[in-house]
Amino acid sequence: MIDKDGYRLNVGIVLLNKDDLAFWGKRKGDTSWQFPQGGIYENEAIEHAMLRELNEELGLSPEHVKIIGHTENWLYYDVPSTYNRHSTKIYRGQKQIWYLLRFVGKEHEINVKYHKEQEFDAWRWINYWKPIELVINFKQEVYKKALTQLSIYLNT
Repeated sequence: MIDKDGYRLNVGIVLLNKDDLAFWGKRKGDTSWQFPQGGIYENEAIEHAMLRELNEELGLSPEHVKIIGHTENWLYYDVPSTYNRHSTKIYRGQKQIWYLLRFVGKEHEINVKYHKEQEFDAWRWINYWKPIELVINFKQEVYKKALTQLSIYLNT
């Protein structure tokens, strides 16, 4: 769903293991890596969208995670025209609510091939702050804001 300002409503997910390392996924057929994220359908609750994306992208169910917290306000980023896959001219980028989750399942339960519309083809655990410098440049500022805001929940 795209709002009147051209931003697609979206959720971002920072999934932490027991050692506070973050899930980091490699986009299928690409060289870029990112956190799980995805769009919110019209009339879909934000938390429901997050759990749906978690299932679609990582094959995980609500019992595999504990919700630690989320950003209070929308965080925005613009997508450069060279990366814009949307057919509408009003599309500017994403506005996101970010969730911090604790993974409480077993590592083998993470299955990036679970859904036929596979988002990732590889993954690893990395330092919580490392994605700020590793993610594609136009997402760096939103990653910094999200991780900074969510860091108040670390060690919970």
